[in-house]
Amino acid sequence: MSRIPTEEKQAVALASVLAAALLTTLKMVVGVLTGSLGILSEGLHSGLDLVAAAVTYISVRVSDKPADSDHPFGHGKIEHLSAFIETALLAVTCAWIMWEATRRLFFRGVHVEPTVWAYAVMFISITIDTFRSRALFRVARKYNSQALEADALHFSTDVYSSSVVLLGLILVYIAQQRNIVWLQKADPVAALVVAGIVVYITLRLGKRTVDALVDAAPEGASRRIAEVITRVPGVFDLGRIRVRQSGSRLFVDLSLTLGSNIPLEHAKSVADMVEAEVHGLFPTADVAIHTTPREPSASDLVEKIRSVAHRRNFRIHEVTAYEVDGQVNVNLDMEVDPGLQLEEAHEQATLLEREIKQNLPEVNEVNVHIEPLLKAVASGNEVRLDEIRVEGKLLEIARATPGVVDCHSVEAHQVGDNVVVSLHCTMEPHLSVARVHDITETLEFQFRQAFPQILKVSIHAEPHAEA
Repeated sequence: MSRIPTEEKQAVALASVLAAALLTTLKMVVGVLTGSLGILSEGLHSGLDLVAAAVTYISVRVSDKPADSDHPFGHGKIEHLSAFIETALLAVTCAWIMWEATRRLFFRGVHVEPTVWAYAVMFISITIDTFRSRALFRVARKYNSQALEADALHFSTDVYSSSVVLLGLILVYIAQQRNIVWLQKADPVAALVVAGIVVYITLRLGKRTVDALVDAAPEGASRRIAEVITRVPGVFDLGRIRVRQSGSRLFVDLSLTLGSNIPLEHAKSVADMVEAEVHGLFPTADVAIHTTPREPSASDLVEKIRSVAHRRNFRIHEVTAYEVDGQVNVNLDMEVDPGLQLEEAHEQATLLEREIKQNLPEVNEVNVHIEPLLKAVASGNEVRLDEIRVEGKLLEIARATPGVVDCHSVEAHQVGDNVVVSLHCTMEPHLSVARVHDITETLEFQFRQAFPQILKVSIHAEPHAEA
């Protein structure tokens, strides 16, 4: 059974602290005994590693704490702070190594004694750094930990710097054996090479650390997120995308433009699909989505009317707009709480009329039909109608109606004091929706004439399957 992320991250960070302590002790002792600036610089470098590893270990322990009221975005920034401290220590160490190497090259020579212990400690350093950098990289990638990744990068370059120092010791030994004077400067030169490697590490870690602390978006993250979002059905535009890194977690703030007058459930469905796409790229990302409706086109008056009504939370349907003598009149149905008194309902209708006229100057008159909003499921009972007579009469009406091929699945139910009928009608498949609507309106009217006790008729139109 695998350990939870916090335990595994802390375990590898603690192992890195112990390794750094061992290497620092060995290098400093051997460096003093041999007089090798290369080994002493590596010892100081390992001392820095010890401090950095300790800071990383503490930051990993703190950063995995859950968010609280004082830290609503969690404690992940602690990881970036530890990397910043590591960068500062690297810069100080680099300056000292370069200063001391320059002194030994041009002003004061120091005798270096490349003993077997010197070679042994550098070989041990290379071996330990190789194994711990691989372990840190593995866990850093697994849990997206920037603190562990910084340590892994640091220790992987230690392998190369230690190799350079080892090469310097070998060259010094050759110089002493062959009496090659200029080659005896190989040790401080090796120290300068180490300093160069440290400068490279410092610049890389410094840029990444500062970017994270100032909330710069991770490289390529915004572009990748934008690419997958624009492919989500229902998203018309990506108005804003803000991405920031905090520890191992990415925070994504999006503003999406969706269709106008769509239900809240539809908007939520689109937002859920967008969030799923982002999690496909960054599984642990915290995604916040703000949706705004697209403005209806200037020529779509009905959509603009719906938009005005929805902004004031009015429920409307059956919106029709028509022009009379150069002026636009509007008819619509508005659903209100069935418990409202007429006076209150009329005030809402008057408010809606005023809002439409104020926002749409081209509208001259608004006629609002008030309907009760159905909130509960009504109880229905089977009505004992003569089905053969109903179907026969309906077929008679249908045969006389152009476009209708057949009718079936007739159902009648008693709902309160009313009768509700539903039926299916097959029609010619090439008909337009507008024409089908006209046909169903005609059928409903004639069906009520034939059976006055029926109040509501619901006709499901479907295309006739040609043989």
